[in-house]
Amino acid sequence: MLETKGLCKSFGALEVARDIDFRLERGARQALIGPNGAGKTTFVNLLTGVLAPSRGSVLLEGKDVTTLAQASRVKRGIARTFQINQLFRGLTVLENVCIAVSERLSVGGSMLRPAGARAAVIEEASRLIGMLKLGEDAGRRIVELPYGRQRLVEIAIALGLNPRALLLDEPAAGIPSAESHILLDAIATLPKDIAVLIIEHDMDLVFRFAERITVMVSGAIFAEGTPAQIAGNAEVRAVYLGNAA
Repeated sequence: MLETKGLCKSFGALEVARDIDFRLERGARQALIGPNGAGKTTFVNLLTGVLAPSRGSVLLEGKDVTTLAQASRVKRGIARTFQINQLFRGLTVLENVCIAVSERLSVGGSMLRPAGARAAVIEEASRLIGMLKLGEDAGRRIVELPYGRQRLVEIAIALGLNPRALLLDEPAAGIPSAESHILLDAIATLPKDIAVLIIEHDMDLVFRFAERITVMVSGAIFAEGTPAQIAGNAEVRAVYLGNAA
């Protein structure tokens, strides 16, 4: 579904992504982990067009999208959430999700009729809000919500884009651990052909979610395998404990 070949990014002499060859298969449930500063968010920014690579390529379903802008990649099927959420804080939960659904249905630019007045838009937005257990918050403004609830709204927006590849950057940040199952339940309801990649520090969530785990260190892929293989990898444990060269 999503692939990189020899992906590199440098800021002057600082190399933040080094020859990354990566594959996210159709229908994958994959996690990207690594210590702080490993380059995980930078890598997602390269996948989604926030940053342009110094070298290498990004392919979506085999087609080169390396030079496409962020919005064009979204329309091709790459959706993401951000480490720090990007929401319209003065609008309600329902309005935020309706904007995403409207854009996908190409009715967001109509000046003759409010997008929220379209029954299909409201129906789908409401379904996504309910899926993430946000129904009682639908009419509340984002600024009124606890941060964990805001994270769930951002995921609802990403799902409203009907993605083929969904990239979630620390989706559980701010969500109480007792409510993390809401996130996993929502992902479980997605069509099986959607590829999902989460970037996460919560190892309990990672091992409950992932069928495959990629480990990044210093801007490069350090290890990859099943959860059992990663859990048993002494070098990965050393990296997390901070005593690896």
